[in-house]
Amino acid sequence: MAEPLFADSKGRPVDVPDLGGPVADTHAHLDMLDDPGLSLARASMAGVAFVATVADPSEDARRTFDDLPIWFARAREILDAAGLAEALLPHVRVILGVHPHNAKNLVPEVEVEMRRLAQHGIVSAIGEIGLDYFYDHSPREVQREAFRRQLTIAHELGLPAVVHLRDAHDDGEAILAEVGLPQAGCVLHCYNRGPELLDRFLRLGCTVSFAGPVTFKKAEDVREAAVRVPRDHVLSETDCPFMAPEPFRGRTNEPALVVFTAARIALARGEDATAFGPVAYANALRVLDRPRG
Repeated sequence: MAEPLFADSKGRPVDVPDLGGPVADTHAHLDMLDDPGLSLARASMAGVAFVATVADPSEDARRTFDDLPIWFARAREILDAAGLAEALLPHVRVILGVHPHNAKNLVPEVEVEMRRLAQHGIVSAIGEIGLDYFYDHSPREVQREAFRRQLTIAHELGLPAVVHLRDAHDDGEAILAEVGLPQAGCVLHCYNRGPELLDRFLRLGCTVSFAGPVTFKKAEDVREAAVRVPRDHVLSETDCPFMAPEPFRGRTNEPALVVFTAARIALARGEDATAFGPVAYANALRVLDRPRG
């Protein structure tokens, strides 16, 4: 018997949900995975056709650009060896920006590098940018200024923004209202709070992406929030390698597991997964795979 693609923490096989077509992982960190090529191959097997991966120019963003062909080559070898020569690899785009943890490192040289890399055709958004008052790895005023600066860059480059907010939603909302959402869009990534807070960002016009927490057993408030998002503004993501969805909690997350998150969002919304899947996928392509001018 062939080894199952997915097994839970006790080694029991888990069926891949049917989402009615291809699935998108709108927020991944491929460069943090032990074997990105293997992860892309497994994503292909699970029906994931689009992955947006994050690169931070204050760290080693160039590695993602340089290593993507290597990751693709390894994924192709794995699929071919598995007798899946006809399988298509996921289309990968890059989200480029200085994380709020690294806001103190958004010096002029890093901005120059960011703007240079942003000219690459695979860059589809500026992010993840925003505020993180939970860890406070950068001073809060420095975070706020870096957030404003990078939102402005997104406006200038005609790219959407992908926003990270943790314990900082009031200031985040204020800055988004002050600077304005880029015309290309704004994604509130990995939303894991309740519906009342979410409504404020929906009024601003944000698209909202849900990750593993929407599947957690005690996360009813997150699922209630997922119900509130208009159908054309909802996305699914992994934020891998972090926060694997149920029934894989405690394991390394990977793009393939986004199918479980998307299926749980559909269930929470009372929608058939095969009807919800194509809508969420179309939303992902509209926001994060737009043609560059």
